[in-house]
Amino acid sequence: MNKAKIFSILIILISFGVALYFYPLLPDQVASHWNVAGEVDGYMSKFWGLFFMPILLIVMNLALFLTPKIDPRKENIEKFKGTYESFIVVFNLFMTYVYFLTIAWNMGKEFEMTVAILPAFAIFFYFAGHLIGKAKMNYMIGIKLPWTLSSEDNWNKTHKKGEYVFKIIGIMTLIGAFFGKYSFWFLFTPLTIGMVYLVVYSYLEYKKH
Repeated sequence: MNKAKIFSILIILISFGVALYFYPLLPDQVASHWNVAGEVDGYMSKFWGLFFMPILLIVMNLALFLTPKIDPRKENIEKFKGTYESFIVVFNLFMTYVYFLTIAWNMGKEFEMTVAILPAFAIFFYFAGHLIGKAKMNYMIGIKLPWTLSSEDNWNKTHKKGEYVFKIIGIMTLIGAFFGKYSFWFLFTPLTIGMVYLVVYSYLEYKKH
């Protein structure tokens, strides 16, 4: 068993341990969703508020580790396996951080959720950019558009652009953490522009050839 799988199992076990520990300490209804202004706009029962994330981690990790085995181009995924597994570690840390923030909020800690979560998003998107830059042509991981999947040259060019786009999104998101109630827009705006840019870029590259 490799290090990424061992780490994922430990994270899942820790998350279940945390859920069991905090179960007697939280109210019957817990905050579970926040809007862009950092205000609570969704609640769920204590059970699902604590155990949804550990269960989701099991499902997501199974999907992430099974993907390289079922992809028709799994031999290409092997070429960036190390980067992919590093991303799985980052993904688990990201989800765990969000989980701990949610518990802290429901335990009465006062902080701006939007601002607190942005550094995690920044790191996540930066590492996503690193993964995208390394990704070889496959059907499961990367920027999967009709044009990238029809041409290896298009795939490589789009993913090289995608690496820079996602890393810029990560940097902008981190900067946004210093802008209070406007912080979310430093994530949403570059993400939207970046996605549109990559789709258009990939299509124009396709039209050239």
